[in-house]
Amino acid sequence: MKNHHSMSDELKKGLEGVLVAESELSFIDGDAGRLVYRGYEIEDLARDASYEEVLYLLWHGELPGRADLESFEDEMAAHRDIDDAVMRTVEDLAEADEDPMAAVRTAVSKLSAFDPDADSDPQDREANVRKGRRLTAKVPTIVAAFTRFRQGKEPVEPREDLSHAANFLYMLNDEEPDPVLAETFDMALVLHADHGLNASTFSAMVTSSTLSDLHSAITSAVGTLAGPLHGGANANVMRMLKEVDDSHMEPVDWVQDALERGERVAGFGHRVYNVKDPRAKILGEKSEDLGEAAGDTKWYEMSHAIEEYMAEEKGLAPNVDFYSASTYYQMGIPIDIYTPIFAMSRVGGWIAHVLEQYDDNRLIRPRARYVGPKDLEFPALDER
Repeated sequence: MKNHHSMSDELKKGLEGVLVAESELSFIDGDAGRLVYRGYEIEDLARDASYEEVLYLLWHGELPGRADLESFEDEMAAHRDIDDAVMRTVEDLAEADEDPMAAVRTAVSKLSAFDPDADSDPQDREANVRKGRRLTAKVPTIVAAFTRFRQGKEPVEPREDLSHAANFLYMLNDEEPDPVLAETFDMALVLHADHGLNASTFSAMVTSSTLSDLHSAITSAVGTLAGPLHGGANANVMRMLKEVDDSHMEPVDWVQDALERGERVAGFGHRVYNVKDPRAKILGEKSEDLGEAAGDTKWYEMSHAIEEYMAEEKGLAPNVDFYSASTYYQMGIPIDIYTPIFAMSRVGGWIAHVLEQYDDNRLIRPRARYVGPKDLEFPALDER
């Protein structure tokens, strides 16, 4: 018994490596650089599956047949518009120059007021899937509207005849996207949809483990994704690449200087992968195609040079943020909207994990080792 106690008293800062749940959703092999959603390799899904197919897979446990997929797509597309009150809030937040992720957090929270299933039992799976579909359909509308309000433009009404990915780009730019762009953006959404028990997913699970509702869980997750150590990293990569470009230095020289100053190079290293992030591999290849389509491959070439240098000098491989940054930049997406786009994708995985949590719930309640003083005498007010 004594031995059991010493085991449970071992401190694991940041819960690193601690097993806290069983999940059927995504499997990561950090040494092999593998990512699998419900048994399917990420490479296959990125190449052949749409974001909607991946959502269906994550939420329902299997890939949809043609009829199921069509009704699922229609169901999602029908829920893209947001209530006027939510739209006014988005406009208010844009006018107040709110941080984009904070704006998403506030708007997502407000969506619950207009959800037809708002009063359902938190563990009602069917109601949660309906809520999840609506949430996932509406987040792109929020992000696009916020971006346009900030630019002094009117928001663009969603269209039901476009895919989830293409419709977002259409709402953002008020024109139908080039097919190469839409396809690449869809692929980026697929790549970001789920990734084990990352910080934002875990916070969604913690919230739902109290039997709080789905909107609360997703609001928690958005707040967690906002931080620079999690979702904010992709914006930092693009800021770095622009700095390199503005410096007129060779990318490798710039990185060398940064490392000598003791700075970290954005987009490298990962808590789970010890080799190249498989998602970075897929997006890196796409980034080159995008550059060629846009008639300028400089971002790809710069990224590639930095990647090779970091591998040789530091033994570090790029993570998904490293290539998603220049991918989004080449689509004309503002840099501080990258993390909201991450949220737009990951909301699918958050919902899937919350559904799992509700299906087999146990309140998540770790403990801390107390290291403060004990046995202090309480002094009277005048003696302090």
